[in-house]
Amino acid sequence: MKITDVKTFVVHVPENGRNFTFVKIYTDEGLTGLGEAGITWKELAVRGLIDTYTPILIGMDPTRIEHIWQTLWRGQFFRGGHIHAAALAAIDIALWDLRGKALGVPVYELLGGKTRDYARCYCHVQQRGAGNGIDAMVAVASERVAEGWQFIRFGVGEGSGSEREGIYEQARAMQWTIDAFAALRDAVGPEIEICVDFHQRTTPTYAIQLARALEPMRPFFIEDPLRAENASEFAYLRQHIAVPIATGEQLASKWDWQVLIEKDLIDYCRVDLCICGGLTEARKLASWCETHYIEQAPHNPLGPVSTAACLHFDLSTPLFAVQELIWRPGIMADIVQTDMRLDNGKLYSGGSPGLGVELDEAAALAHPYQPGTLQILRREDGSVSDW
Repeated sequence: MKITDVKTFVVHVPENGRNFTFVKIYTDEGLTGLGEAGITWKELAVRGLIDTYTPILIGMDPTRIEHIWQTLWRGQFFRGGHIHAAALAAIDIALWDLRGKALGVPVYELLGGKTRDYARCYCHVQQRGAGNGIDAMVAVASERVAEGWQFIRFGVGEGSGSEREGIYEQARAMQWTIDAFAALRDAVGPEIEICVDFHQRTTPTYAIQLARALEPMRPFFIEDPLRAENASEFAYLRQHIAVPIATGEQLASKWDWQVLIEKDLIDYCRVDLCICGGLTEARKLASWCETHYIEQAPHNPLGPVSTAACLHFDLSTPLFAVQELIWRPGIMADIVQTDMRLDNGKLYSGGSPGLGVELDEAAALAHPYQPGTLQILRREDGSVSDW
């Protein structure tokens, strides 16, 4: 079997105003594989790199997944970075999908088989726009819990008035978050797990204050309490707080994780399969984390192919905690068909060969890329705040 072509489909979905980057690999035996890349609003850069890689991939044996991964990562002088890793991730995921189809088995079988029957998921309970205050969030959370969800998530300060106008002040966001968590805990009870995303917007000092304030209300984890560039700063944070820490969605390769894992600075690994090199890189990372008792909680703000890849990863990974889920079965159904099933906040695979996803190319081409505006947060004095 040989690769004959690689095509990138950047699809705009009007319902949420975002673009999704799908990559399809074709072979001389008629089999295809489907992948997805991350990096929202930088899709054209990812597509450009995939176009650069296509002549290298044509003629290669798609079953040599590790060899192709090493070729695209190490077989050139300049390597690394988020665009590089995201492009490689989409290609890698497509190769795993293709391999499963060729062998007639779901991808989780190629990864060692199921270690669980389903992946428990968490949903976002904040709504976009003006109606995203505490009362509205509590109402959504109560609805999701009534549906059977056991995990919910909200973001620090994301409904605190001025944040909607692009202003983020840490003290105001901190107090809003404390009030919001208390309201959620009171509404959903002590057994529902609540995840709080700091979104790297807090300085170490504010992260410590906020984590200590939330600790008595028992967050399942706090996510991205510090910026990703300086992993050693998590050691300082670790000395001052007792709540579980989750991070990693911005990390682009296994090497970026070394300090966090080897120094036991995190409790949950938030790897993004569509940024951090695909399934090939993520499974290596999961094995490394296992030696430090760090559980997987994959980052997944993307579409159905990303969700499928995460699901097969989750099902086959021994130390798995919870899966972020924004996409739902039925969303984008005219573009990507899938065998996944969601029931009471639990995601199941239908067991189809590969990832269980198929792209309707005509439908994808009917929803072409649309340029968007990157959201930028600022302090009240006009300086830039971390988004």
